[in-house]
Amino acid sequence: MPAQCPNAQPARRFQPLFRRSILFGMAVGLLALSACGNRSETRRIASASGSGLQRLVPSNPMMVGYPRLSLPITGADAATMPADEVACRRALKRLKVRYQDLAPINDGGSCQIAYPVKIAGFSGSIEMKPAATLSCEMALAFASWTKDELAPAARSRYWSGVKTIHQGSSYSCRRIARTTVASEHSKGNALDVMRIELKNGRDIKVEKQGLFAFRARGLLNTVRADGCSYFTTVLGPGYNRDHADHFHFDIKARRNGYRACR
Repeated sequence: MPAQCPNAQPARRFQPLFRRSILFGMAVGLLALSACGNRSETRRIASASGSGLQRLVPSNPMMVGYPRLSLPITGADAATMPADEVACRRALKRLKVRYQDLAPINDGGSCQIAYPVKIAGFSGSIEMKPAATLSCEMALAFASWTKDELAPAARSRYWSGVKTIHQGSSYSCRRIARTTVASEHSKGNALDVMRIELKNGRDIKVEKQGLFAFRARGLLNTVRADGCSYFTTVLGPGYNRDHADHFHFDIKARRNGYRACR
């Protein structure tokens, strides 16, 4: 009869416990690696969304989420509002713009708006999504363009009103891409339009249109050209790669009234 090892049975009893110990150790290691990855990602996002000028190109997807908690204006700030700001708000009301006065924004340097407004919509039940934080002067220019150019152009080409203007960036504290110059977005004087949704269900993306997209191309070309009467800067598809998927409108002041419409 073969000889039996006296320690064979105890060894087999400890094997499941040994395997469980190995599996537990591996699980702890994976959790630790995951936690390190999460901390790294958290630091990356926090760095991108912190205060100060951001090195992000126009209409970077992070810009829609960048704007801070919107605080309403206080009674003291409203009482000291300059006459031109008061007049601007009267003009917004005449155009039936849906807006909210916000508390002053000051993120340091060029990143500030003394009397910002948050625009939610325009006359004709046109919505702005997401709501845009702008200077009142920029809000008034955009509201006038929407009422006098965009809405009529949509009706004439599509027999439909505009339902929603989808914007990609309003106020955000950042530089112009690949420069050290503060963007007009950092002053609330710029707005990027990504697409235009009509009430008949059509969704027109601001991009280079196909060969047979006659109506969409005609609409975008018309409102882009007409924008030069309302804004001092109009950029869009065909200008450069940063503007291939949106219109950039701003009211930057330049010498001799120069306008950059490209």
